[in-house]
Amino acid sequence: MMDLARLRALRELSIRKTMAAVAEALYVSPSAVSQQIALLEQEVGIDLIERRGRGVELTPAGKQLVERAERILIELESARADIAELKKVIAGELRVAAFPSIAAALVAGAIQDLHRLHPRLTVQFDEMEPAESLAALRSWQTDLAFIDDLNVPPGALDPNIETIPLMEDVFNVMVSQTHPLANQPTVMLHQLRNERWALDTASSTYNRMISDACQEAGFTPNIVARCKGFEVTIALIREGYGISILPGLRASYDLEDVWVCKVVPEIRRKISLAFRKGEKKSPAVQAFIAEVNQRVSGRRRPTSVAEQTANGEGG
Repeated sequence: MMDLARLRALRELSIRKTMAAVAEALYVSPSAVSQQIALLEQEVGIDLIERRGRGVELTPAGKQLVERAERILIELESARADIAELKKVIAGELRVAAFPSIAAALVAGAIQDLHRLHPRLTVQFDEMEPAESLAALRSWQTDLAFIDDLNVPPGALDPNIETIPLMEDVFNVMVSQTHPLANQPTVMLHQLRNERWALDTASSTYNRMISDACQEAGFTPNIVARCKGFEVTIALIREGYGISILPGLRASYDLEDVWVCKVVPEIRRKISLAFRKGEKKSPAVQAFIAEVNQRVSGRRRPTSVAEQTANGEGG
């Protein structure tokens, strides 16, 4: 009998390529990962990996074993979901990974409501960028992952991953209330050619998207601040040192002293919820999906400050 934990370690190694990366993902030491792989090789009686510089590559036998292990692990998760469905009890632990903007705008409230409705269910949340959360989903480090089509194109999805479309998010220009563009409902992208830009560098895809859009509008953005999160970015915008283009989800909270307006041409993304095949039957997964969908359908479409003022919603 091959040990399941060792099969998981080999599968993780096929994705992450180094013992150190696998150890970090599995919360064990690199030596423990190395020992698991060595013991698995003893069990099957053949080499499963070979060293390549600082990383490793799977041998043909290793690749074949990972393919089989993938099916075994999926069947095990599906069996757990079947049993949970039979119990009809929403309890245990549910792991959720989401990127910052949707986590703050939707997920935090959904988790709290879920806890209130199902006190026997514990939701373990991890903040991750879309590509990172998808990797965590594939390696059984999370059960649900929020992704978008900017970071994870549809063609990049593993066939063993299913998705549910949730919403579209439109990006907006954000400037200080004293900026010359304040009070304008719409801004053409080329109008921003002489601006100083503050960018959130947590996502390289986001930065590339902004740069490409500006290039198409005929200029290269003058980036004067590269921030690792929204808090510093928005502070620089408030003070008038820079402007930025940020997701519409960001326009739903924490925007005092900031003017938000639409940008033309429009930039948008599609946000989805991803999970492993067969696990949608789990009552906990179903409850989370229902709660998120309820919040998405009940949530107002992101609007600009200009639209809020026109509708009498200022403040």
